[in-house]
Amino acid sequence: MDRSPRRPAAALGVAVAVVLGRLALAADGDPPIRALHWIAPGADPLRAIGVQPTECLQIPADAAEALQVEVGRAAFRTPLLLGGQAARAGLACETCHRNGRSNPDFQFPGVSGAAGTADVTQSLFSSHRGDGIDNPRPIPDLSGPKTGLKVDQSPDSPALEGFIRGLVVEEFDGDPPPPAVLQGLAAYVRALQPSACPATAHEPVDVRRLMSDARRALAAARAEIALRDRPAAILMLAAARARLALIDERLDADRFAGLRARLRAASGRLAEAQGRLRQGQDPPDADFVRWLAEARPLEADLVAAQPATLFNPIRLQAAANRPLPH
Repeated sequence: MDRSPRRPAAALGVAVAVVLGRLALAADGDPPIRALHWIAPGADPLRAIGVQPTECLQIPADAAEALQVEVGRAAFRTPLLLGGQAARAGLACETCHRNGRSNPDFQFPGVSGAAGTADVTQSLFSSHRGDGIDNPRPIPDLSGPKTGLKVDQSPDSPALEGFIRGLVVEEFDGDPPPPAVLQGLAAYVRALQPSACPATAHEPVDVRRLMSDARRALAAARAEIALRDRPAAILMLAAARARLALIDERLDADRFAGLRARLRAASGRLAEAQGRLRQGQDPPDADFVRWLAEARPLEADLVAAQPATLFNPIRLQAAANRPLPH
């Protein structure tokens, strides 16, 4: 383990500024794929962001428990959960744990050592846990054997909830998650089981999967609204919007201006619902029914356009080979 002194926090802040600056500069050309900025140099971009590990998720039969898992699954995929510098850079739990697995290609400046590692006691994202020492560790596979993970995940132990809260609040300086979200994150991690891993190890990152994620997050939001849990519903809507953003960034700004406008309008309607919830008002459920109805033709058009976007492996490879802005 590397016990060498860590670079000063100011230098680490520069690392984040560089990433954020590259994202802003890239907006003038092809839409930036944020993940290109934290994959290891020399990594195969098709493996790193063109495909993802299949999810090893065992959804409970009980409806209330299944909702908890869906809430956690959505929160796991949105940067808003972590807040602060991490959210600004676009990092979420799934950045290091793709589909609840690990990420052998992750290498973030100031956070990682070798590819596939992260230092959870660094000062880049946290004002609480920085220890002044570079000690990146391998990113664990959350879908691996539970005995190989350092936190007790048994349902009768509160250790996992406490660990996750500490990650959000102390490692990333985020706000404490709403109780339903914290319970959901723990339920999601517990539901990741080696026995639930599909026979196929990887799947493409594509429009259908991202739109499916958005619908699942919206379903969780509607359920939380019905339970009068507005803070949890706001985060679920953020998760849905985050999946739409991942589609948007793979569409050429000029060629697909119309599709991008429709995507952003769809995101905007969810943002309006978030605004109402923040004001203590529940959006009419009919608005969500309408959103889902309008999303169907939008998804069909996005799927039809997919071969000409950065979802296409050939186009993705070409885009990944272009130098990043400095």
